[in-house]
Parts: sequence; C-alpha cells; structure tokens
Amino acid sequence: MIRIFLTGYMGAGKTALGRAYSEAMNLQFIDLDWYIEQRYHKTVSDLFGEYGEKGFREIEQKMLHEVGEFEDVVVATGGGTPCFFDNMDYMRKAGTTVFLDVCPQVLFRRLRIAKAKRPLLAEKTDDDLKQTIVSALEKRLPYYLKAEYVFNAECLENREQIEEAVKKMNALLIKQV
Repeated sequence: MIRIFLTGYMGAGKTALGRAYSEAMNLQFIDLDWYIEQRYHKTVSDLFGEYGEKGFREIEQKMLHEVGEFEDVVVATGGGTPCFFDNMDYMRKAGTTVFLDVCPQVLFRRLRIAKAKRPLLAEKTDDDLKQTIVSALEKRLPYYLKAEYVFNAECLENREQIEEAVKKMNALLIKQV
C-alpha cells in the first residue's frame, strides 16, 4: 500500500511531477483541488467565495482525509493544505510526505506565466506577485519542512526535466514504492 503526498507552494510542480511520477510507478494520481471541485461541483475559487477561507479549509481537510484512505496513490495537495489543522501530521501518519522545494525566483517565473489561470494572482503586478510569494513561503515553510523528504523541484520546465525528476524522486522514495 503506497500513499505519497506532495506538498509545496503553488507553482512548485506538484501536479506536473505527481502525474508523471504516478504514471511511471503505475499509481493513481489525485490533485486535491481537482478532487474537491469534482466532489462539490464548484471551483476552488467559488468555494472560497461561498464559504470563506475557514469554510474552504474545513472542506479541504475532509477531502484530504477521504483521499488519505486510498491505496497506491500520489496526492498533489493544495499549496496551503499542510498549513491548516493537523493536515501535515495526518499526511505523515497516512503515508509518505514530500515537500517540493522551489526558490521564490523560479516560483515567480512559473506563476507570472500562469497567473491568468489562478484567480488569486490574476490582478497582481509583478512586484505584488514577488512579495506574495516571499511572504507566503516565509509563513508556510515551517509546515512544508515537516515533510519526510525535501525534493528540489526547480527543474520541471520540459518533458526531459520532468522525466529526470521522476527518476530522482523514485531513487529518493525507492523503499516506499
């Protein structure tokens, strides 16, 4: 029975690496945000708007516990998931936790390109985006660092880099898979 939880800030590559890793290892892949959207038939943004952050985080915790019962799965968590309730402790007990570590400059480059698809970032200027990333990482890093493994995910820009990262992550987690 394998459960791997990928954590890290938005843009760290949890979905890209998680999907590639799960395919290579013949595991199920779940993006927690997408799972929530499917179960509630609403976008994460809509859920935030309807229930506020507190309500959304309660939904997120409930869905984390649901997917945490699945077997042979890789779960890409939301960027804030480990930072609320006992979520990181729960993930550590339920499976293997991996923090995808990416420096603020790389996150900025990735998120700047994708910010139109991310409602919380869409209206931010470059300076605001940089400050948001640095500030959020400062607050979240203590939670992220509770993961069993820290994995450098700065090189996930193309298929070759992702394939290489899958090999490196497999070498790191070999005893788990």
